[in-house]
Amino acid sequence: MTFFRRIFSRIVLVSLGIAIQIAWLLLIVFFLSDRYLWFAFGLNMLSLVIVLFIINRPGNPQIKMAWIVPILVFPLFGGIIFLLSGGKGPKKKLRRSLDRSAELVKPYMKSNIPVDPDDPDAPLTGEMDRTVAGHCYYLHEQGFTAYRDTASEYYYDCKAGWERILSDLERAEHFIFLEYFIIRPGKMWDPILEILKRKAAEGVDVRLMYDDVGSISYVPRDYHKTMESFGIKCVKFNPYRPVYAVVMNHRDHRKILVVDGHIAYTGGINFADEYIGEEIRFGEWWDNVLRLEGEGVRSMTLLFLQMWNAARPTDTVDGIAAFMPDPTRSVAVRCPGLVQPYGASPVDSEVVGENVYLNIINQATKYVYIFTPYVVIDYGMSRALSLAARRGVDVRLIAPAIPDKKIVYELTQSHFPELVENGVKVYKFTPGFVHSKCFVADDRIAVVGSINLDYRSLTLHFENACLFIDHPVIASVKEDFEVTLPRCERIEVKERRFNMLHDLYMGILRLFAPLL
Repeated sequence: MTFFRRIFSRIVLVSLGIAIQIAWLLLIVFFLSDRYLWFAFGLNMLSLVIVLFIINRPGNPQIKMAWIVPILVFPLFGGIIFLLSGGKGPKKKLRRSLDRSAELVKPYMKSNIPVDPDDPDAPLTGEMDRTVAGHCYYLHEQGFTAYRDTASEYYYDCKAGWERILSDLERAEHFIFLEYFIIRPGKMWDPILEILKRKAAEGVDVRLMYDDVGSISYVPRDYHKTMESFGIKCVKFNPYRPVYAVVMNHRDHRKILVVDGHIAYTGGINFADEYIGEEIRFGEWWDNVLRLEGEGVRSMTLLFLQMWNAARPTDTVDGIAAFMPDPTRSVAVRCPGLVQPYGASPVDSEVVGENVYLNIINQATKYVYIFTPYVVIDYGMSRALSLAARRGVDVRLIAPAIPDKKIVYELTQSHFPELVENGVKVYKFTPGFVHSKCFVADDRIAVVGSINLDYRSLTLHFENACLFIDHPVIASVKEDFEVTLPRCERIEVKERRFNMLHDLYMGILRLFAPLL
């Protein structure tokens, strides 16, 4: 029964529909090319023009090569496939919606720290050295503000973090916002849903956004309608349809929960039983929950509202004000250090998530510790990690020992030899799967959020994270790494053996890694 259920699941049927479309497209191209020389010539010229376009447009060279090679090898249909799915950004309709929504929330993206890198007496640059202040200034230039007085708690015991979420949801009085990649009914999600239903009945504004592809195997096609029947406003982000189009690449991978504008959560977890140890899928699941309280929650609220109003316009500029935190409650929180929540998206003119990671690696002087489930990186990231290790920085990276995606895991392991040979200390979490996405460096800076070290997360998905500078939570992130490290196996340098078939296979995987 389970076999037939999987065969006839929505993801299989929709994927089959897309495959049939592609097959028909290829058959038409071959048919017309075989009978009309001018048609074949036109397709070849189209592919050549597209290759020149790819070469000249700004962007990652490795991503460019992943397209240039197949287009040149298959010029008859390579150009057409690129036009359908090769653009980095979302379609114009979604892009325009996101731009309008960004303008809607922009007036409320206010910091309690004036930022002026040219004024040595300005609060940000005056309180810390310019190197560390530069991290905040970069994100400030991208539209994300830094905040003082934002308390934070970091849970690497996800079950404890989940229980704290339940407690905070119970106290909601005005609104609850949730934006997650995966929603899966079970022991973790069901108690949350019961609270959401009850709060919605009490008049609390409850909004839920989940990604359709992320949740497609776990919830029915009309799950969003079921939520609406409970009084929960719901958006199924970017529905997975049997239409071959670039927009299918762009998923909402964010993890955001906001309660009344004063408390927010992010981190690595989704809402599925494996995250709290109630189901064993890939051995022990290692992840984190991050709780914020205070001024910095403003940005988390606005990140949610920006995406919500792009997908389902329900608020006006004046309406946004209703979700801003009560100043009297926010100022009651006192905490040293800075917190800077931020988002990354394919609409950005640059890869914000990757640039934050590169800035941390390039400016570290003592150590950089990294949790990541995937290591599918380009030459620039690989060299940054290697050069940091070679200049004496203690660079350590923890990845899973048990894979959740076998091909991606092979790509991850293919990067290990070069990193290890250059002095990066790479570890596998032997009990199972690491899902955390964290950087911590020099006891002064940390990032916790949803952003993986792979092309899809860095360039195609909508993501979010929090940057911490000189904040007490940094010690908790480092403690997580130190607690986890004894449970890991360090990867040693091994003599490479020549295996032509394997090397060819890995070469092909590495070439097409940006498209996987």
